[in-house]
Amino acid sequence: MLSGVLERVLPAAQLRSSDELTRDLDLSSGDSAGKKSAFWTMLALSAVVASGGVLTDSTATVIGAMIIAPLSTPIMDIAMGIVRQRGTGAVGTVVLGCLLVVAIGAVFSLVVPGNYELLGNGQIAGRTSPGLMDLVAALATGMAGAVGLARRDVAAVLPGVAIAISLVPPLVVAGVCLGQGAVWPAAGALVLFLSNLLALVFAGMVVFAASGHHIVPEHEDTRSTRKARVVLGVLFTLVLVPLAANTVVTVLISTWTDRAEEAADRWISGRPDASVTRVYMASRTMHIDVRIDGSPPPVDTLRSDLEGRVPDQIVVVVKTTHGERLDVGPVGG
Repeated sequence: MLSGVLERVLPAAQLRSSDELTRDLDLSSGDSAGKKSAFWTMLALSAVVASGGVLTDSTATVIGAMIIAPLSTPIMDIAMGIVRQRGTGAVGTVVLGCLLVVAIGAVFSLVVPGNYELLGNGQIAGRTSPGLMDLVAALATGMAGAVGLARRDVAAVLPGVAIAISLVPPLVVAGVCLGQGAVWPAAGALVLFLSNLLALVFAGMVVFAASGHHIVPEHEDTRSTRKARVVLGVLFTLVLVPLAANTVVTVLISTWTDRAEEAADRWISGRPDASVTRVYMASRTMHIDVRIDGSPPPVDTLRSDLEGRVPDQIVVVVKTTHGERLDVGPVGG
């Protein structure tokens, strides 16, 4: 069944040859100097554009950076190299490219004011807390990109793939966060990039092998094949653990904030002029924003209602539209 699906997705008449793919993906083949100069120029420019888009919270600008970013080319060359079992300098190119983009993001962080709230920026917040669905989307996107490369007739999908797969923006976010001393958000952005990179490599390997580019060695389990499998397995494990953990935490926080909002609605239900405007978690503190005229009800009722609904050690703070701050305290305290 799977082979039949692959035959329809990858018809032999439309497949590109290994030489064609290598010529497009390998920066050291053909006009190597021209390819490399174009790669590094476009990568640096895409990093600058992405930095501007991230710091101004401009989605359109970030999308533009994704379209011109050439980082997926050496990443797909890694996949092709594994399938063809040939040496490639693409790994070094990807590593150096990542360092360049992170460095550019760190330089741009110097213009950020000291009191700037990084996670208040949607472009930053959206790339510092990846989950399992990000990996699933990256795998599907990587598969689409590999099919677009392998077939002659669907190359038009590649700009869409460039937009869907996030490579340069999370590296820029990591650089900005590191420049501001925000280590954990930077780590989250790097995990997002690494998950996207692995998804591209894995999807490329599957599609390129199914396209007939795989070279069967004389001995099925050669040292290089085993090493590649081990490295990919370890890297996938290192990525899956934080993604799974973050997904669980995200689900729990969503559940707790929903319960807190329900409790807050009951708490102010006797005041027709009052409403809950926002409930969110920051670190171990639950923030409840309330719009109300006059003084709010006593917080003891709210604390009692929250007991058993959210973890005991979460600190709850209520803020009103008048700037009044009520420290409800630890729920179980």
